[in-house]
Formats: sequence, structure tokens, C-alpha cells
Amino acid sequence: MTALEESKNTRSEPDGKAERKPRKGRTGRLGAIRTALTAWLGRPLASFHLLLAICVLLIVIGLVMVLSASAVISINQGSSAYTVFGKQVVFVLVGLAMFWIGVRVPLQRMRAFSPVALWITVLLLVLVLTPLGSTLNGTRSWFRIGPLSVQPIEFAKLALALWGAHILVLKRGLLHQYRHLLVPVVPAALVMFALVMLQPDLGGTVTLGVVLIALLWFAGAQLRLFGALALGGLAGVVLLAIGTGYRYARVLSFLHPGEDSLGADYQSDQALYALAEGGLFGKGIGQGQSKWEYLPNVHNDFIFALIGEEMGFLGCALVLGLFGVLAVVGMRVATRNIDPWIRMVAATLTVWLVAQAAINICYVVGLLPVTGITLPLISSGGTSVVTTMLVFGVLANCARHEPEAVAALRSQGPGRFGRLMRLPAPEPYQPPVRRKPARSPATQRGSAGRAVGRTTVRGRQPAPRRRLGGRS
Repeated sequence: MTALEESKNTRSEPDGKAERKPRKGRTGRLGAIRTALTAWLGRPLASFHLLLAICVLLIVIGLVMVLSASAVISINQGSSAYTVFGKQVVFVLVGLAMFWIGVRVPLQRMRAFSPVALWITVLLLVLVLTPLGSTLNGTRSWFRIGPLSVQPIEFAKLALALWGAHILVLKRGLLHQYRHLLVPVVPAALVMFALVMLQPDLGGTVTLGVVLIALLWFAGAQLRLFGALALGGLAGVVLLAIGTGYRYARVLSFLHPGEDSLGADYQSDQALYALAEGGLFGKGIGQGQSKWEYLPNVHNDFIFALIGEEMGFLGCALVLGLFGVLAVVGMRVATRNIDPWIRMVAATLTVWLVAQAAINICYVVGLLPVTGITLPLISSGGTSVVTTMLVFGVLANCARHEPEAVAALRSQGPGRFGRLMRLPAPEPYQPPVRRKPARSPATQRGSAGRAVGRTTVRGRQPAPRRRLGGRS
């Protein structure tokens, strides 16, 4: 038998066909999944539904982990195991009301109210430095209302995002000039920076800087400007770190790890131990040991370490995946909208939430010095949870203003969720009417003179002029 016949027989054997069929089957299944996913993402309200799903999943994870982390702390303080968890549930309920406000109020009304909101938040930042404010963990940045505490810096970030986008969109034709790009957004932000640094609140200053940088980035500012802002921000962080003893110790422990394991390095080291002990699948919800006074503030800033210990690498990957999907969906909302103000607001709010989560996770795993920034919707904290849910509501409102979503909602009705929340149909985007350029006074006088010269008497046309050298 020749080699050619052997190759033919080999190709005609049933085993060879059996080997090729699974490949085609796997390829077909992947293609079908890809086609179904593409078709679902092409639906008019896909971005809106994805934002709702991300918000709900983060809230559920946050409530479960806060209950697991805070039960031991509440018992050690002599109260019920559900004390901190009960407060978190109340904050989530208030946040649901704020989410409803964010998704229901028309965006144009938000834009019109943004200057007033900025002035109100600046006034609150001033008042919190007076005896009306309360000091907690070395910072005077809280208003105490009975058993609850309110931190005005969280609302100041949202006000700066809405108002800054409003100003930059109004001046978008002049943003190539630095004086129009920087004034008045940067001076207003610097005033807010100064007030927050006087508290002093390093985490609030960093996240407020993220909002400002996002606004200028999406406004199209030149890269050299971000270099100057980075130097100024670094100088401010250094001043805040040097001005407070425990922050200075944290910076030194980050620069020289392992030198003070029982002092400034203790919290960071315990977080790494908790992450390492979780393994792939974790020890199980409620089975972590770090919350038994080994890891301070585990229910606040370091809750990601407890997620790694009790839910393992898979739990950490789930949280990271949710914030990654949030980044993609937020930018999708920004790019699919037509209104330039909605585009800038959606992109800025997305960068704010994702950057805050990234900073928190990075300092938990030892990539950044500890700054005291919460993990959005997961860490225990009243004002942070309420404000974050309001931001999700604004993002969902922006998603409902995508052109395809507007057409679907106005033609097919609000849908089940819209009827339940009594959401009005979004208005289609109307570009602003361009005004005619004003003419100079000399041009106006010349045109007036020509108009007088053409004036007729009693409706009769003016007599034609005689030509030189012609007949009369």
C-alpha cells in the first residue's frame, strides 16, 4: 500500500471524524453564546439593566460582608451583634430613596440646580470646621445628627462633577485657551481642596482630585496640565501626611515594609495574612479569623481583606469583575449619548467610582499607602453608601437617555421597572440654538444707511439712476 492510500484511509476513518466534530461543536456553542450576548447588548436598555444588576450585587455583597465583619465588633462593644449591620441596612434604605431621586429627576433640572448644589456643599465644608462639626478618627469632617453621622465631602464630589461638566460644556468652544479651561472650575476645586485639607481628610482630598482630573481629561485638556496637577496633588498629599503623625507613620511603613510589624505595619500585614489564608475558595462566610480583633477597621476600609479570607480568590475576582464591568458600562453610556453634558457626567462619575475602588483595593493588597478610602457599596459607612447609590441613580438616568433608549421608552412605554418606580419618559436631546454673531457698530450704521437709501415713498420703487453719457 502506498503512502497516498494510507493517508486517504486515515482521513476516511471514523475516529478522525469523531475528533473533528467536538471542535466544530465547541466553536458553534461559543459562536451562539457570542451572538446571543451581542444581541442582548444591542437592546435599547441594556446599559440601564447592567447598571441595576451591578448596583444590586454590590449591595448584597456589602450587606453580607458587613454583617460578618461587624458582628464580633458589636458584641465586644457590649451591644447586639446586629447593631452595625442594622445601621447599614438603614443607610441602604435611605440610599434606595436617593437612587430613586437620581434616576427620576430630569437631567436638565439637575444641570440647572448644579450651581446651587455647589454653593451648598462649599457652605457645608465651611460649617464642618466650626463647632457644629464633630471630630472622628482625628478629622473634623462629620456632622452628627443623633446616632447618625454625615460627611459633606461625599456630596461635594457629586456637586463638583455636575457643576464642572456644566461649565466646561458651556465653554467647550473656548477650551483651547487655558483661562477658559481652568476658570472657574479649577479655582472652585482648589477652594474645596483647601477646606478638606483643613479637616484634614486625605481620602476625601484624593477622591476630589480624581473628580477634577476626570473633568479636565474628558474636556480635552492638554497633557502638560495634568503634569502640573500631579505635582500639586503630590505636594498636597505630602503636606497632609507630614502634618498628621499616624499618616506619616503609614507612609514610612509603606516605603520601608516590615520594619514595624507591631506598629504602623500591623494593619497592612494582617490584611495580607487574611488574603493569603483565604486561598482559592475561602474559609466560608462568617468563618474568618481576622475580624476577631486581628485586623482593625475590617468592616470599613479593609473589608476587601475579609472578602479574600472568607470568599477566597473567587470572591475577590467577583468584586474586581463587578467594578470592571461598571467601568465598561459607564463608558458605554458616555459614548452612546449625544448630549455633551451627559457624556461628561457619565464618564466622570464612572471614573470616580472605579478609581475609588481601585485605590481601596490597592492599599489593602499593599500597592499603595493606607489612605482611608472606602470600597463603594461594600464598606460600612453611611454617607458613602447613600452618595454612591445616588451616583448609580444618576448613571442609570444617563443610560435611559441613550438615543435608542429614549425612542424605545417613548414608543413602547416605561416597562415594568419604570412603572414600578414611576419614571417619566426621557426627553430627546435638543441641541442648543446657535445665536447669530453680533455685528459691530460700524456695520450696523452702514446697513442702516443702505436701508435708508433704499426706502421707498408710499410704496413706490426709487427712480433709476441715470447712466453717465446715456440717455435720460
